[in-house]
Amino acid sequence: MTDVAAPRRSRITPEREAELYAAVLDLLREVGYDALTMDAVAARTRSSKATLYRQWGGKAELVVKAMRSQKPGSMADIDTGSLRGDLHAIVAREDDCAMEQNAALMRALAMAVHMNPDLRQAFKELLVEPEMEEFRRIVRRAVDRGEVRSDNPALDYMVHMLVGAFATRTLIDDLPPTREFLTSYIDAVVLPALGVPLH
Repeated sequence: MTDVAAPRRSRITPEREAELYAAVLDLLREVGYDALTMDAVAARTRSSKATLYRQWGGKAELVVKAMRSQKPGSMADIDTGSLRGDLHAIVAREDDCAMEQNAALMRALAMAVHMNPDLRQAFKELLVEPEMEEFRRIVRRAVDRGEVRSDNPALDYMVHMLVGAFATRTLIDDLPPTREFLTSYIDAVVLPALGVPLH
């Protein structure tokens, strides 16, 4: 049996898809999630609303996939041989400018995620869960190498620590998250919590 999604998805070229995602993210920054409408996306991208709904199903999926399109490749490709190296490599995938833009997008979505169950669901399924699975793989490798004890209680909070540092940098310090900040945070907070020596 053929994949029913294939014919409908093939109508938009990768270039056109990237263009649409960029327009969605611009609108999201300008007006926020609640005021962003499929009509506005259609007008901004000179496409029909029917095409948008056929391709993405609705606003939540479109917004989350647009955000996911900004992610710099897969963490699955990262394997430096050490947990510290892997975590630093994850941070190094994005420059400071991209990080600042992503932090602004996350702020634009934070309240909407709490208020919209469909957005929360799409966010978890399309963005959070895939990233968490890739992250768990990196952590499992560190445990298998003997760098981290499998019963270390901090393992359950690694993602919370990293996301917390990224999300609260602006709130606490009135500064954007940067590579330098995140790598120093990893060395000062995350690795010591896991019992990983820095040398």
